[in-house]
Amino acid sequence: MARAALPQRVAAVRRFNRFYTRQIGLLQETLLRSPFSLTEARVLYELGNRAPTHATALGHELGLDAGYLSRILRGFERRGLLERAPSKTDGRQSVLGLTGRGRTAFARLDGASRREIGTLLDRLPAPDQLRLVASMHTIEQLLGAPPPPPPSAAYRVRRHGPGDMGWVVHRHGVLYAREYGWDARFEALVAEIVAKFIKRYDPKRERCWIAERDGEIVGSVFLVRRSDRVAQLRLLLVEPTARGLGIGARLVRECVGFARRVGYRKIMLWTNDVLHAARHIYEQVGFHLVREERHHSFGHDLLGQTWERTL
Repeated sequence: MARAALPQRVAAVRRFNRFYTRQIGLLQETLLRSPFSLTEARVLYELGNRAPTHATALGHELGLDAGYLSRILRGFERRGLLERAPSKTDGRQSVLGLTGRGRTAFARLDGASRREIGTLLDRLPAPDQLRLVASMHTIEQLLGAPPPPPPSAAYRVRRHGPGDMGWVVHRHGVLYAREYGWDARFEALVAEIVAKFIKRYDPKRERCWIAERDGEIVGSVFLVRRSDRVAQLRLLLVEPTARGLGIGARLVRECVGFARRVGYRKIMLWTNDVLHAARHIYEQVGFHLVREERHHSFGHDLLGQTWERTL
């Protein structure tokens, strides 16, 4: 059966290749309206990022025939883009580097490429941009590409702003359906919670924190008033691409610190036992389990849990 399906899979990959090469303009005679072909632009990119280097190393990295690469490099020299110097370690090799004109050409081409891809991504909402990039990483990994460098761990936490509530509802609905199979009633519950938060928002006693990394939202949490003495932590969420960076614990600590500053005596929260990562964070930050009850919600039989932390 797997062999029988192979022709359809081959056709699907070829269809994607045709779509994507057209999408990013690879069928044009030159790349990004520059004077360079696709291969020349790729060589120029490597020289701009790897120089000084040798032709042998460059050919190995790009998988180019030595004669073809040599012709491209000679063309760069004639155009004043490339300079060579004798290698101090291998007399058979020359050290390759871009001239000032070459660095200018590289900067223009690199900037045009960034703007082109930025425009492509800007057509999509932020969550779809993350899905697209994650899917591209999956293709790279499955086809044997070396692992990418670790993502930046830097992130910032801010107060909520316009549009953030829509993100909270959307990402809760998407991620809980994907990771736990919960149905649309959970998304409806989240929508009710954020609508109530906005309508009754008391900035002196309530907060929403949004975590951002590389300009994209990657997490959220709410602290709302339950009574004069008790606050409730709600809707803790961290995107899969940002987990392991300590963002969830940071968001919960923001809740604890704020609750203590404004005079609450206790924080409580309600969760379910299947949310193992969140429960681990609550334990780390000093919450303890006080009650459990079985219930059927969001299309599943669940074990609900109430946690508390005295301030």
